[in-house]
Amino acid sequence: MRDEPLNPAAPSSPAPGALVDQYGRRITYLRLSITDRCDFRCFYCMAEEMEFLPRDHLLSLEECLRVIRAFVDMGVSKVRITGGEPLVRRNALWLMRDAARLEGLRELVVTTNGSQLERHAADMRAAGVRRVNISLDTLRADRFKTITRVGDLSKVLRGIDAAVAAGFNGIKLNTVMMRGVNDDEFIDLAHFAVDKGIDLSFIEEMPLGEVDRARAYFGSDEALALLRPHFELVSSEETTGGPARYWRIPGTRTKIGFISPHSHNFCDTCNRVRITCKGELYPCLGQNDAVSLMPALRAHPGDDAPLRQAITDAMGLKPKGHEFDPQAPGPQLIRFMSMTGG
Repeated sequence: MRDEPLNPAAPSSPAPGALVDQYGRRITYLRLSITDRCDFRCFYCMAEEMEFLPRDHLLSLEECLRVIRAFVDMGVSKVRITGGEPLVRRNALWLMRDAARLEGLRELVVTTNGSQLERHAADMRAAGVRRVNISLDTLRADRFKTITRVGDLSKVLRGIDAAVAAGFNGIKLNTVMMRGVNDDEFIDLAHFAVDKGIDLSFIEEMPLGEVDRARAYFGSDEALALLRPHFELVSSEETTGGPARYWRIPGTRTKIGFISPHSHNFCDTCNRVRITCKGELYPCLGQNDAVSLMPALRAHPGDDAPLRQAITDAMGLKPKGHEFDPQAPGPQLIRFMSMTGG
């Protein structure tokens, strides 16, 4: 697997069998959830009392590998394994190791809450994971407990140190921006990232799931203005194949990114699709249209042609874009983020 950043721009002549949607966007990036379970209960991601799927309703890890292989065969070069919390899934490292060996996969990435990294970071790196994204919304232990309901900040901080020691090609913190909750810590979080020599992305909150949305929306432009008096920020054209727009801090190893589904809609260059842990392929995070891959997987265990056809058919559902109203009080999509995959 090569380590250079990906370029999401579609080539002028996609290879035969490549995934291209009805608007000409080439799909090169798959986000696959391997579990809806998590050892945290972050209030913007799930309800406090969650009902998780029965285990036989989930894709097996062997089925997950079949899905990844089919997408890689169709031109996908970047795969992100998500959850829930993917590292609570038993034998997740087996999937990472076998997926990393697939010819044509340039980058295997994992998104995690960091709770299991102290134990697994070195093995993940050895398995072939090149980059890891770690959710971190606060550096205050009491606030961390409030946001996650059950989480231990010190465990996550040790996990971040373990990831740094493991030598991943890239480590990025993901911070969901919440006015009145953590907006007074953005500068501290940026200093923390600089001190660790890692990257940080600020994310506008997505209106998914029936959770409390009394908090006011906090946009990327306001966050950028908040940071500018404290850091020299130089606009960068760098990309890791996802939606973040980056700013470099000269003299450091750190990039500051902003993921802005509300204020700077990035749909025109969208190169990604998501698959839930029960095999639902969502061509767009901001829409409810999905195709279930489970029937093709289980009715044809020795033949991936029906699976590839179902994937191809789903490209016709990918819309031109999504429209979220950041001021809307309730969920604009009922499914929880933990069910869709982070």
